[in-house]
Amino acid sequence: MTTTTALLIAIPVLVVLAGVLLVASARRRDTGEVIGELARETRKRDRGRITPSAPEAAPVSGREVEAAAAIELRQASKGVATLEAKPPAPWVPPDPEVLGVTRRQFFNRGIITFFALGLSGFGAAVIAFLWPKLGGGFGSVISIGSTTSIDAKIAEGQGFAYYPEGRMWVTHYPASALPAARAVYGAELPGMEAGYVALYQKCPHLGCRVPECVSSQWFECQCHGSQYNRVGEKKGGPAPRGLDRFPIQVSGSNIAVDTGMIIQGPPIGTNTTGQEAEGPNCVSAGGGH
Repeated sequence: MTTTTALLIAIPVLVVLAGVLLVASARRRDTGEVIGELARETRKRDRGRITPSAPEAAPVSGREVEAAAAIELRQASKGVATLEAKPPAPWVPPDPEVLGVTRRQFFNRGIITFFALGLSGFGAAVIAFLWPKLGGGFGSVISIGSTTSIDAKIAEGQGFAYYPEGRMWVTHYPASALPAARAVYGAELPGMEAGYVALYQKCPHLGCRVPECVSSQWFECQCHGSQYNRVGEKKGGPAPRGLDRFPIQVSGSNIAVDTGMIIQGPPIGTNTTGQEAEGPNCVSAGGGH
């Protein structure tokens, strides 16, 4: 017998044996899943123990046991006593002191409080920034000293004296120009008659700080080339007018400047002193007169 013939015989035999094992396993599983059914050997042993006089009891299946349990449960449920429903208790508003504050109320009030504090601080800072200082510094009346000290400071600055607390320049106003000044100026005249003019440092063109030019003895803006003579009258550039100024208060030999009152500079073409450039300009003019 060849190997091929042996395999042809063994394969069908193995298939048959496997089928028998599967059928036996399936029948055993079906038998094991039955609830309450006794095995055949058990029934034989019980039958041998029963006396001949006693009638043989019918076997009890699992379904019958379950049915009996269900009937017993239904009968027991019918005898359960039910409690009568009681009317609801009347509503009483809670005491606010006992209730306290909920978490949502706490967060809402906290957010509102922080917003209020932040806006209050910002508003106070803005008002403090915009409000003029009344106790001293820019926006108040500033005493710049005696005529002697002012003259010394102007000489030290070669014709110009700068006072940073008032953001202003102070220069001499020539007495010979007073007749022409009286026809042009008003509130500035007391200072001019005392021999001084106080000029705001800000250029009326776009607000740059205007420095002095010692060589020309003019004020010359380095931003856009506007030029002004020593008393702040426009000489060239794009500025719409001369430098703004502050009124000067004279008390004996003491001079004070009211920086809280800004007087608009003289119009284009005003030239009461007739001063021309006394030397090279620091910047070239940005336009005509």
